Amino acid sequence: MVENEQLRQELRRCEVELQELRAQPVVPCEGCEHSQESSQLRDKLSQLQLEVAENKGMLSELNLEVQQKTDRLAEVELRLKDCLAEKAQEEERLSRRLRDSHETIASLRAQSPPVKYVIKTVEVESSKTKQALSESQTRNQHLQEQVAMQRQVLKEMEQQLQNSHQLTVQLRAQIAMYEAELERAHGQMLEEMQSLEEDKNRAIEEAFARAQVEMKAVHENLAGVRTNLLTLQPALRTLTNDYNGLKRQVRGFPLLLQEALRSVKAEIGQAIEEVNSNNQELLRKYRRELQLRKKCHNELVRLKGNIRVIARVRPVTKEDGEGPEATNAVTFDPDDDSIIHLLHKGKPVSFELDKVFSPWASQQDVFQEVQALITSCIDGFNVCIFAYGQTGAGKTYTMEGTPENPGINQRALQLLFSEVQEKASDWQYNITVSAAEIYNEVLRDLLGKEPQEKLEIRLCPDGSGQLYVPGLTEFQVQSVDDINKVFEFGYNNRTTEFTNLNEHSSRSHALLIVTVRGVDCSTGLRTTGKLNLVDLAGSERVGKSGAEGNRLREAQHINRSLSALGDVIAALRSRQGHVPFRNSKLTYLLQDSLSGDSKTLMVVQVSPVEKNTSETLYSLKFAERVRSVELGPGSRRTELGSWSSQEHLEWEPACQTPQPTARAHSAPGSGTSSRPGSIRRKLQPSA
Repeated sequence: MVENEQLRQELRRCEVELQELRAQPVVPCEGCEHSQESSQLRDKLSQLQLEVAENKGMLSELNLEVQQKTDRLAEVELRLKDCLAEKAQEEERLSRRLRDSHETIASLRAQSPPVKYVIKTVEVESSKTKQALSESQTRNQHLQEQVAMQRQVLKEMEQQLQNSHQLTVQLRAQIAMYEAELERAHGQMLEEMQSLEEDKNRAIEEAFARAQVEMKAVHENLAGVRTNLLTLQPALRTLTNDYNGLKRQVRGFPLLLQEALRSVKAEIGQAIEEVNSNNQELLRKYRRELQLRKKCHNELVRLKGNIRVIARVRPVTKEDGEGPEATNAVTFDPDDDSIIHLLHKGKPVSFELDKVFSPWASQQDVFQEVQALITSCIDGFNVCIFAYGQTGAGKTYTMEGTPENPGINQRALQLLFSEVQEKASDWQYNITVSAAEIYNEVLRDLLGKEPQEKLEIRLCPDGSGQLYVPGLTEFQVQSVDDINKVFEFGYNNRTTEFTNLNEHSSRSHALLIVTVRGVDCSTGLRTTGKLNLVDLAGSERVGKSGAEGNRLREAQHINRSLSALGDVIAALRSRQGHVPFRNSKLTYLLQDSLSGDSKTLMVVQVSPVEKNTSETLYSLKFAERVRSVELGPGSRRTELGSWSSQEHLEWEPACQTPQPTARAHSAPGSGTSSRPGSIRRKLQPSA
């Protein structure tokens, strides 16, 4: 005990010294043997402590298990006592019932023996004797029934007694089994407690022995530590100096880090700018190549004479309603303005046309795409531009527009006037306008005095194969005011009605025919160009449009004529020998524009909303088929005429002297004459 007290004092003193050393900001020396030994000893001590804690836990678990088994044994003993008490009560009850049964049997035996009946014939002398006899028979029968019931009760009680004996035997067997199990459990518990006690004593002895050995090692290590502490002070001073130097370096580290980050950010920004510039350059080259490819493709299409097809998507309006059916189902390619994507029944479908205009495109944007075709009309070419699409898709708006925002028709005539004014020094031009509609397969003059008069399409008698309409009114226009008057007069005569799909639905195909005749003052070369601007009536489903009566008949004629146009396109696309132009007034009137002697462009109008995806899909498929039709290069209609011709003197003033820079036109092929004289003209500028 004295030695232990001394060791405790030394241990306290060493702990104080260690606390003082720990209080100092000392970095332990690397590779020190004593520090390694000290750490190993600490690890061993922690392991021993863990083992002691584990042994204590095991001991507590064993004690808990012994307590649980003791409780269970007490519970079994209580249950056994209860079973014995219940058995004693049951035996007492059965014995009592047995005694009662014996007493009942004895009382029954003590009664008079049963009367044996002898069947005899007895002569009864009086009614009283008969009544006494019947009463005795009834009483006798009642006594027999009671005897039978008592016998049945006796049998049941004997059976119950037998069952109680069997139950008693079973309970005794169970009690014996429980007693044997209790004895076995008690023996196992005693053995386990004895083994646990032995394990506990052995573990304590081993832990005590290991603690003694480790205490000796700790004493030895403390002596070494005490000697090493004296040698560690110079090292501690050196480490303190190094630590202070590192602290100063750490204080200056944020500045160095900021400078490094600043330089790295600058390098990264420069690299990003270089990458962006390279990307912009690549994007510019890609767009330039794309434009060049489109230009070459358009030139190839022009040389082949293909029908050029452009698409225009109208914006979503209030009339489309709200909900899932009014969602947008049309998307565009951001890098290629000739691709349009349609989401039909959950599946995306893509179409490639010559040009696609989004809902945000203006009337001027659309007109710029067709401007080159319109100017070629002045040079003597036949040009046809027609709008196709379902009803309510915006065809009339694209072709006619509004007074504030005119469409292709009025812009085309304005462009023709501006071109004519630019060439006024070298050329003399005459521009005439005709307007017609095909309503229920009847061709009508929108500018005539009798708009309801039926007109027919005839072949020119000069053998040129060209078509003309006898009796179609022509107006000569010389200014924009003349154009506005003609358009207003023709629009008032056109047939429009209300349907479920369009408040102002066009119920007929409208044609604006512009004829440009020119004479070169220097050479006498005559050119005749014709511009056909066609606003087709919209295809519609009768179930959707709600057409009835006259509207239903109009819709049937419209769909029939558009179907005939599809048959003509299919025949041209497959290069059939016979093209069914005469199946409809519409296709017959467009024969010149679709038979290879004209530059033709189709504007397909589509609706972007979900409920019209079926019609939009059909329109875009039809547009792709039209785009693949090759009509051949358009021919220029020119002829060399004398200056003294009567027609030239009628409408041309004296030509100005050609300037040296006058443009010369050649006639590459055989030309045809101007419109036949059977078409009556009205040279006044207004209707």
